[in-house]
Amino acid sequence: MKLDVQAVRAGYPALADGYAYLDGAAGTQVPSSVIDAISAAQATGLGNTGGAFPASERADRITASCRAAIAALTGGEPEGVVLGPSMTALTYRFAAALARDWRPGDEVVVSRLDHDANIRPWVQAAERAGATVRWAEVDLDTGELPADQYADLISERTRLVAVTAASNVLGTRPDVAAITALARAAGALSYVDGVHATPHVPTDLRALGADLYATSAYKWSGPHIAAVVGAPSMLDRLRPDKLVPSPDAVPDRYELGTLPFESLAGVTAAVEHLAGLAADAGSGTLRDRVLESMAAVQQHEQELFAVLLAGLESMSHVRLYGRAASRTATAYFTVDGMTPVQVATRLAARKINVWDGDNYAWEITGALGIRDSGSAVRAGLVHYNDAADVDRLLVAVAELAG
Repeated sequence: MKLDVQAVRAGYPALADGYAYLDGAAGTQVPSSVIDAISAAQATGLGNTGGAFPASERADRITASCRAAIAALTGGEPEGVVLGPSMTALTYRFAAALARDWRPGDEVVVSRLDHDANIRPWVQAAERAGATVRWAEVDLDTGELPADQYADLISERTRLVAVTAASNVLGTRPDVAAITALARAAGALSYVDGVHATPHVPTDLRALGADLYATSAYKWSGPHIAAVVGAPSMLDRLRPDKLVPSPDAVPDRYELGTLPFESLAGVTAAVEHLAGLAADAGSGTLRDRVLESMAAVQQHEQELFAVLLAGLESMSHVRLYGRAASRTATAYFTVDGMTPVQVATRLAARKINVWDGDNYAWEITGALGIRDSGSAVRAGLVHYNDAADVDRLLVAVAELAG
Protein backbone atom coordinates (compact mmCIF):
# COMPACT_ATOMS: atom_id res chain seq x y z
CA MET A 1 0.00 0.00 0.00
CA LYS A 2 1.44 3.36 -1.03
CA LEU A 3 0.54 6.99 -0.65
CA ASP A 4 -0.24 9.17 -3.63
CA VAL A 5 1.86 11.94 -2.13
CA GLN A 6 0.97 14.51 -4.77
CA ALA A 7 -2.72 13.94 -4.09
CA VAL A 8 -2.02 14.27 -0.37
CA ARG A 9 -0.08 17.50 -0.87
CA ALA A 10 -2.91 18.98 -2.90
CA GLY A 11 -5.06 18.95 0.23
CA TYR A 12 -2.71 21.29 2.12
CA PRO A 13 -3.11 24.95 1.14
CA ALA A 14 0.08 26.00 2.97
CA LEU A 15 2.25 23.81 0.76
CA ALA A 16 1.54 26.04 -2.23
CA ASP A 17 3.92 28.73 -0.95
CA GLY A 18 7.02 27.11 -2.43
CA TYR A 19 8.70 26.13 0.83
CA ALA A 20 9.96 22.67 1.71
CA TYR A 21 8.30 22.03 5.07
CA LEU A 22 10.80 19.80 6.85
CA ASP A 23 9.78 21.14 10.26
CA GLY A 24 6.95 18.68 10.88
CA ALA A 25 8.51 17.40 14.10
CA ALA A 26 7.65 20.76 15.64
CA GLY A 27 4.16 20.90 14.13
CA THR A 28 2.52 19.96 10.86
CA GLN A 29 0.55 21.98 8.35
CA VAL A 30 -3.23 21.57 8.24
CA PRO A 31 -5.33 20.19 5.37
CA SER A 32 -8.39 21.91 3.97
CA SER A 33 -10.71 19.37 5.56
CA VAL A 34 -9.52 20.38 9.03
CA ILE A 35 -9.77 24.08 8.22
CA ASP A 36 -13.30 23.53 6.92
CA ALA A 37 -14.35 21.54 9.99
CA ILE A 38 -13.15 24.26 12.34
CA SER A 39 -14.84 26.94 10.25
CA ALA A 40 -18.10 24.99 10.09
CA ALA A 41 -18.15 24.57 13.84
CA GLN A 42 -17.59 28.28 14.31
CA ALA A 43 -20.30 29.13 11.78
CA THR A 44 -22.91 27.02 13.57
CA GLY A 45 -24.41 27.91 16.92
CA LEU A 46 -22.40 26.40 19.78
CA GLY A 47 -23.08 26.53 23.48
CA ASN A 48 -21.40 25.08 26.51
CA THR A 49 -21.99 21.40 27.18
CA GLY A 50 -24.83 19.89 29.12
CA GLY A 51 -27.56 22.32 28.08
CA ALA A 52 -31.10 21.60 26.94
CA PHE A 53 -30.83 23.50 23.64
CA PRO A 54 -29.46 22.54 20.21
CA ALA A 55 -26.28 24.64 20.34
CA SER A 56 -25.25 22.87 23.53
CA GLU A 57 -26.12 19.48 22.07
CA ARG A 58 -23.87 20.25 19.10
CA ALA A 59 -20.97 20.91 21.49
CA ASP A 60 -21.69 17.60 23.22
CA ARG A 61 -21.62 15.77 19.88
CA ILE A 62 -18.41 17.48 18.79
CA THR A 63 -16.72 16.52 22.06
CA ALA A 64 -17.89 12.91 21.88
CA SER A 65 -16.79 12.62 18.25
CA CYS A 66 -13.35 13.99 19.12
CA ARG A 67 -12.87 11.44 21.91
CA ALA A 68 -13.99 8.63 19.59
CA ALA A 69 -11.61 9.77 16.85
CA ILE A 70 -8.59 9.89 19.17
CA ALA A 71 -9.54 6.47 20.51
CA ALA A 72 -9.61 5.17 16.93
CA LEU A 73 -6.19 6.68 16.27
CA THR A 74 -4.54 5.22 19.38
CA GLY A 75 -6.45 2.03 20.06
CA GLY A 76 -7.95 3.37 23.29
CA GLU A 77 -11.49 3.87 24.53
CA PRO A 78 -13.41 7.14 24.03
CA GLU A 79 -14.27 7.23 27.74
CA GLY A 80 -10.54 7.23 28.51
CA VAL A 81 -9.58 10.22 26.33
CA VAL A 82 -8.62 13.27 28.39
CA LEU A 83 -8.41 16.47 26.33
CA GLY A 84 -6.27 19.52 27.02
CA PRO A 85 -4.32 22.42 25.51
CA SER A 86 -0.94 20.65 25.26
CA MET A 87 0.90 17.49 26.21
CA THR A 88 2.97 19.53 28.67
CA ALA A 89 -0.10 20.89 30.45
CA LEU A 90 -1.72 17.47 30.64
CA THR A 91 1.45 15.80 31.90
CA TYR A 92 1.76 18.33 34.70
CA ARG A 93 -1.89 17.62 35.47
CA PHE A 94 -1.32 13.89 35.74
CA ALA A 95 1.94 14.31 37.64
CA ALA A 96 0.12 16.32 40.30
CA ALA A 97 -2.67 13.76 40.57
CA LEU A 98 -0.41 10.71 40.71
CA ALA A 99 2.13 12.23 43.09
CA ARG A 100 -0.50 12.63 45.78
CA ASP A 101 0.14 9.00 46.69
CA TRP A 102 3.94 9.12 46.48
CA ARG A 103 5.97 8.95 49.67
CA PRO A 104 9.65 9.30 50.57
CA GLY A 105 11.43 6.19 49.37
CA ASP A 106 9.14 5.75 46.38
CA GLU A 107 10.81 5.85 42.99
CA VAL A 108 10.11 7.35 39.57
CA VAL A 109 12.00 6.28 36.45
CA VAL A 110 12.59 8.76 33.60
CA SER A 111 14.89 8.61 30.57
CA ARG A 112 17.54 10.90 29.11
CA LEU A 113 16.01 10.29 25.67
CA ASP A 114 12.73 12.05 26.38
CA HIS A 115 11.41 15.49 25.57
CA ASP A 116 11.54 17.55 28.76
CA ALA A 117 7.74 17.49 28.97
CA ASN A 118 7.98 13.81 29.91
CA ILE A 119 10.82 14.43 32.37
CA ARG A 120 10.46 17.68 34.31
CA PRO A 121 6.85 17.26 35.51
CA TRP A 122 7.79 13.88 37.03
CA VAL A 123 11.10 15.09 38.46
CA GLN A 124 9.47 18.10 40.07
CA ALA A 125 6.56 16.06 41.45
CA ALA A 126 9.02 13.50 42.85
CA GLU A 127 11.06 16.23 44.53
CA ARG A 128 7.95 17.60 46.24
CA ALA A 129 6.95 14.13 47.43
CA GLY A 130 10.45 13.17 48.56
CA ALA A 131 10.53 10.35 46.02
CA THR A 132 13.73 9.23 44.27
CA VAL A 133 14.27 9.83 40.55
CA ARG A 134 16.13 7.12 38.65
CA TRP A 135 17.49 7.70 35.15
CA ALA A 136 17.55 5.41 32.12
CA GLU A 137 20.58 6.29 30.01
CA VAL A 138 21.04 6.47 26.25
CA ASP A 139 23.77 4.77 24.25
CA LEU A 140 25.28 7.97 22.92
CA ASP A 141 26.90 6.25 19.94
CA THR A 142 23.71 4.72 18.57
CA GLY A 143 21.01 6.82 20.21
CA GLU A 144 19.36 3.65 21.50
CA LEU A 145 17.60 3.46 24.88
CA PRO A 146 18.47 -0.10 25.96
CA ALA A 147 15.41 -1.75 27.50
CA ASP A 148 17.41 -4.23 29.54
CA GLN A 149 18.65 -1.50 31.91
CA TYR A 150 15.10 -1.12 33.23
CA ALA A 151 15.36 -4.47 35.01
CA ASP A 152 17.84 -2.78 37.36
CA LEU A 153 16.04 0.57 37.48
CA ILE A 154 12.57 -0.71 38.37
CA SER A 155 11.89 -2.08 41.83
CA GLU A 156 8.98 -2.75 44.16
CA ARG A 157 9.22 0.93 45.18
CA THR A 158 8.75 2.21 41.60
CA ARG A 159 5.51 4.12 41.21
CA LEU A 160 5.83 5.41 37.66
CA VAL A 161 7.95 4.81 34.55
CA ALA A 162 7.91 7.64 31.98
CA VAL A 163 9.30 6.87 28.54
CA THR A 164 8.97 8.15 25.01
CA ALA A 165 7.66 6.12 22.10
CA ALA A 166 10.01 8.07 19.81
CA SER A 167 12.68 10.70 20.38
CA ASN A 168 11.73 14.04 18.88
CA VAL A 169 15.35 14.73 17.83
CA LEU A 170 17.06 11.38 17.23
CA GLY A 171 13.93 9.57 16.08
CA THR A 172 14.82 6.56 18.27
CA ARG A 173 11.90 4.23 18.92
CA PRO A 174 12.65 2.33 22.14
CA ASP A 175 11.21 -1.08 22.95
CA VAL A 176 8.34 0.46 24.88
CA ALA A 177 6.46 -2.82 25.28
CA ALA A 178 9.43 -4.43 27.06
CA ILE A 179 9.81 -1.42 29.35
CA THR A 180 6.13 -1.19 30.27
CA ALA A 181 6.01 -4.96 30.90
CA LEU A 182 8.75 -4.55 33.53
CA ALA A 183 6.85 -1.65 35.06
CA ARG A 184 3.61 -3.60 35.17
CA ALA A 185 5.30 -6.62 36.76
CA ALA A 186 6.53 -4.35 39.57
CA GLY A 187 3.11 -2.77 40.06
CA ALA A 188 4.16 0.58 38.57
CA LEU A 189 2.26 2.73 36.09
CA SER A 190 3.71 3.67 32.70
CA TYR A 191 3.30 7.06 31.04
CA VAL A 192 4.26 6.98 27.36
CA ASP A 193 4.95 10.15 25.40
CA GLY A 194 3.57 9.41 21.96
CA VAL A 195 3.74 12.96 20.62
CA HIS A 196 6.53 12.24 18.14
CA ALA A 197 5.57 8.63 17.42
CA THR A 198 1.87 9.00 16.60
CA PRO A 199 2.34 10.91 13.30
CA HIS A 200 4.75 8.32 11.92
CA VAL A 201 3.59 4.80 12.83
CA PRO A 202 0.40 2.89 13.57
CA THR A 203 -0.36 3.25 17.28
CA ASP A 204 -1.73 0.50 19.53
CA LEU A 205 -1.90 1.27 23.25
CA ARG A 206 -2.42 -2.36 24.16
CA ALA A 207 0.62 -3.51 22.19
CA LEU A 208 2.70 -0.78 23.81
CA GLY A 209 1.41 -1.68 27.25
CA ALA A 210 0.94 2.01 28.10
CA ASP A 211 -1.22 2.86 31.09
CA LEU A 212 -1.29 6.47 29.93
CA TYR A 213 -0.43 7.61 26.41
CA ALA A 214 0.02 11.25 25.41
CA THR A 215 -0.38 12.68 21.92
CA SER A 216 -0.75 16.12 20.31
CA ALA A 217 -3.00 16.70 17.31
CA TYR A 218 -0.91 19.51 15.86
CA LYS A 219 1.82 16.95 15.15
CA TRP A 220 -0.57 14.98 12.91
CA SER A 221 -2.28 17.72 10.88
CA GLY A 222 -4.74 18.84 13.52
CA PRO A 223 -5.19 21.94 15.68
CA HIS A 224 -3.40 22.66 18.94
CA ILE A 225 -5.18 20.11 21.12
CA ALA A 226 -3.56 17.31 23.10
CA ALA A 227 -4.88 14.15 24.70
CA VAL A 228 -3.85 11.60 27.28
CA VAL A 229 -5.47 8.22 26.75
CA GLY A 230 -5.87 5.67 29.52
CA ALA A 231 -8.22 2.95 30.70
CA PRO A 232 -11.35 4.56 32.17
CA SER A 233 -11.12 2.28 35.20
CA MET A 234 -7.60 3.50 35.94
CA LEU A 235 -8.56 7.15 35.43
CA ASP A 236 -11.44 6.66 37.86
CA ARG A 237 -8.99 5.87 40.67
CA LEU A 238 -7.28 9.27 40.51
CA ARG A 239 -8.65 12.44 42.06
CA PRO A 240 -7.16 15.53 40.38
CA ASP A 241 -7.84 18.97 41.78
CA LYS A 242 -11.01 20.43 40.30
CA LEU A 243 -13.72 22.98 40.93
CA VAL A 244 -16.52 21.72 43.18
CA PRO A 245 -19.36 22.17 40.64
CA SER A 246 -17.41 20.91 37.63
CA PRO A 247 -18.16 17.39 36.35
CA ASP A 248 -16.75 14.54 38.41
CA ALA A 249 -17.15 11.84 35.76
CA VAL A 250 -14.21 10.39 33.85
CA PRO A 251 -12.67 11.82 31.72
CA ASP A 252 -14.29 15.22 32.40
CA ARG A 253 -12.81 15.56 35.88
CA TYR A 254 -9.33 16.02 34.37
CA GLU A 255 -10.31 18.84 32.01
CA LEU A 256 -10.03 22.37 33.37
CA GLY A 257 -12.60 24.83 32.06
CA THR A 258 -14.53 24.83 28.82
CA LEU A 259 -13.00 22.98 25.89
CA PRO A 260 -12.46 24.72 22.52
CA PHE A 261 -15.21 22.93 20.62
CA GLU A 262 -14.24 24.28 17.21
CA SER A 263 -10.74 22.84 17.65
CA LEU A 264 -12.20 19.51 18.77
CA ALA A 265 -14.09 19.41 15.47
CA GLY A 266 -10.76 19.94 13.75
CA VAL A 267 -9.21 17.03 15.65
CA THR A 268 -11.93 14.68 14.41
CA ALA A 269 -11.38 15.89 10.86
CA ALA A 270 -7.63 15.36 11.24
CA VAL A 271 -8.08 11.73 12.26
CA GLU A 272 -10.46 11.18 9.36
CA HIS A 273 -7.87 12.79 7.08
CA LEU A 274 -5.19 10.39 8.34
CA ALA A 275 -7.55 7.47 7.80
CA GLY A 276 -7.91 8.43 4.14
CA LEU A 277 -4.26 9.00 3.29
CA ALA A 278 -3.97 5.58 1.64
CA ALA A 279 -6.54 5.57 -1.14
CA ASP A 280 -6.90 1.79 -0.88
CA ALA A 281 -7.39 1.76 2.90
CA GLY A 282 -10.76 0.12 2.40
CA SER A 283 -14.14 0.81 3.97
CA GLY A 284 -13.73 -0.71 7.42
CA THR A 285 -14.04 1.03 10.74
CA LEU A 286 -12.23 4.29 11.36
CA ARG A 287 -9.71 2.34 13.44
CA ASP A 288 -9.07 -0.13 10.61
CA ARG A 289 -8.59 2.63 8.07
CA VAL A 290 -6.27 4.57 10.38
CA LEU A 291 -4.05 1.52 10.87
CA GLU A 292 -3.84 0.83 7.14
CA SER A 293 -3.13 4.44 6.25
CA MET A 294 -0.53 4.89 8.98
CA ALA A 295 1.26 1.77 7.77
CA ALA A 296 1.42 3.40 4.34
CA VAL A 297 2.64 6.63 5.94
CA GLN A 298 5.43 4.75 7.70
CA GLN A 299 6.51 3.08 4.46
CA HIS A 300 6.45 6.37 2.54
CA GLU A 301 8.45 8.25 5.15
CA GLN A 302 11.04 5.51 5.58
CA GLU A 303 11.66 5.29 1.84
CA LEU A 304 12.32 9.05 1.69
CA PHE A 305 14.36 8.90 4.89
CA ALA A 306 16.69 6.28 3.43
CA VAL A 307 17.54 8.73 0.64
CA LEU A 308 17.94 11.61 3.09
CA LEU A 309 20.23 9.64 5.40
CA ALA A 310 22.36 8.28 2.58
CA GLY A 311 22.79 11.78 1.20
CA LEU A 312 23.76 13.33 4.53
CA GLU A 313 26.06 10.44 5.43
CA SER A 314 27.96 10.93 2.16
CA MET A 315 28.88 14.51 3.09
CA SER A 316 32.16 14.78 4.99
CA HIS A 317 31.18 18.17 6.45
CA VAL A 318 28.03 16.77 8.09
CA ARG A 319 27.80 14.91 11.39
CA LEU A 320 24.66 12.91 12.11
CA TYR A 321 23.44 12.04 15.60
CA GLY A 322 21.61 8.79 16.32
CA ARG A 323 21.54 5.60 14.33
CA ALA A 324 19.02 3.46 16.16
CA ALA A 325 17.74 0.38 14.37
CA SER A 326 14.15 1.56 14.75
CA ARG A 327 13.52 5.26 14.29
CA THR A 328 11.17 7.80 12.79
CA ALA A 329 12.16 9.80 9.72
CA THR A 330 13.98 12.43 11.76
CA ALA A 331 17.54 13.60 11.01
CA TYR A 332 19.59 15.52 13.59
CA PHE A 333 22.88 16.87 12.31
CA THR A 334 25.56 19.56 12.45
CA VAL A 335 27.62 21.14 9.68
CA ASP A 336 31.33 21.78 10.14
CA GLY A 337 32.25 25.41 10.64
CA MET A 338 28.68 26.61 11.16
CA THR A 339 26.40 26.91 14.16
CA PRO A 340 23.02 25.18 13.90
CA VAL A 341 21.19 28.51 13.76
CA GLN A 342 23.45 29.62 10.90
CA VAL A 343 22.62 26.44 9.00
CA ALA A 344 18.87 26.88 9.61
CA THR A 345 19.09 30.51 8.50
CA ARG A 346 20.92 29.61 5.28
CA LEU A 347 18.38 26.90 4.53
CA ALA A 348 15.48 29.26 5.24
CA ALA A 349 16.91 31.60 2.61
CA ARG A 350 16.51 28.68 0.20
CA LYS A 351 12.89 28.23 1.32
CA ILE A 352 13.66 25.12 3.35
CA ASN A 353 12.15 25.00 6.84
CA VAL A 354 14.18 23.14 9.47
CA TRP A 355 14.67 23.62 13.19
CA ASP A 356 17.84 24.27 15.12
CA GLY A 357 18.49 23.91 18.84
CA ASP A 358 17.69 21.39 21.56
CA ASN A 359 13.98 21.23 20.64
CA TYR A 360 13.25 20.65 24.35
CA ALA A 361 15.26 17.43 24.25
CA TRP A 362 17.23 18.97 27.08
CA GLU A 363 18.78 15.87 28.62
CA ILE A 364 19.94 14.07 25.49
CA THR A 365 21.47 17.19 23.92
CA GLY A 366 23.31 17.78 27.19
CA ALA A 367 24.50 14.17 27.32
CA LEU A 368 25.74 14.43 23.73
CA GLY A 369 27.72 17.55 24.69
CA ILE A 370 26.13 19.76 22.04
CA ARG A 371 23.52 21.75 23.95
CA ASP A 372 25.78 24.64 24.96
CA SER A 373 26.92 25.15 21.35
CA GLY A 374 23.41 25.35 19.90
CA SER A 375 22.73 21.60 19.71
CA ALA A 376 21.99 20.60 16.10
CA VAL A 377 19.73 20.98 13.06
CA ARG A 378 16.58 18.87 12.81
CA ALA A 379 14.92 17.89 9.53
CA GLY A 380 11.84 15.75 9.92
CA LEU A 381 9.72 14.06 7.28
CA VAL A 382 5.97 13.62 7.48
CA HIS A 383 3.40 12.16 5.11
CA TYR A 384 3.13 15.23 2.86
CA ASN A 385 6.86 15.50 2.18
CA ASP A 386 8.08 14.24 -1.18
CA ALA A 387 11.31 13.42 -2.97
CA ALA A 388 11.66 17.01 -4.15
CA ASP A 389 11.76 18.21 -0.53
CA VAL A 390 14.55 15.76 0.25
CA ASP A 391 16.51 16.68 -2.88
CA ARG A 392 16.28 20.39 -2.08
CA LEU A 393 17.64 19.83 1.41
CA LEU A 394 20.51 17.64 0.23
CA VAL A 395 21.55 20.10 -2.48
CA ALA A 396 21.42 23.02 -0.04
CA VAL A 397 23.38 21.22 2.70
CA ALA A 398 26.00 20.09 0.17
CA GLU A 399 26.53 23.73 -0.79
CA LEU A 400 27.43 24.54 2.83
CA ALA A 401 30.71 22.61 2.55
CA GLY A 402 33.75 24.73 3.34
